Amino acid sequence: MSRIDESRPFIPVGIAVLTVSDTRRLDNDKSGDTLVQRILEAGHELVARAIVADDKEQIYEQVRNWTLAEEIDVVITTGGTGFTGRDVTPEALEPLFEKRMDGFSEVFHRISYDKIGTSTIQSRATGGVANATFVFVLPGSPGACKDAWDGILKWQLDYRHMPCNFVEIMPRLDEHLKRGGKA
Repeated sequence: MSRIDESRPFIPVGIAVLTVSDTRRLDNDKSGDTLVQRILEAGHELVARAIVADDKEQIYEQVRNWTLAEEIDVVITTGGTGFTGRDVTPEALEPLFEKRMDGFSEVFHRISYDKIGTSTIQSRATGGVANATFVFVLPGSPGACKDAWDGILKWQLDYRHMPCNFVEIMPRLDEHLKRGGKA
């Protein structure tokens, strides 16, 4: 499905990874490790990595701060997208979104369905743009992180991917602010 135009240069982007969990630490964060490995193998820069508890305010503040950092182009979270009482990542982050990316969730579920069938409906994976930064909210399993990266993010974060990709529109994500005289 990928169409890479080898005549275009690869442009690395700055990515932050946030694991949302009450129990994980850096030494046992398999989902975070999965994302970090893929980010680095693709040639991107891991700018930041953290773990926060399943707490709306902590999640919101960490991601908001990262979206305000000039060196971070993309934030990827893992965890907290289910339906249990502690799963609050979408509720924490969707208020940050200036624009929602409904297609991300739809394509993620399509890929996930091929692997785990109807169990994919137990995820509330989502994506959007906040402060001119792409934000992707993934489930907490390593398999879900692999599916999202290998099936979507690897390609959309590659400037050579045709016919279009996220990297080529990054410079224009805040143009509404410039036109409105706010920036």
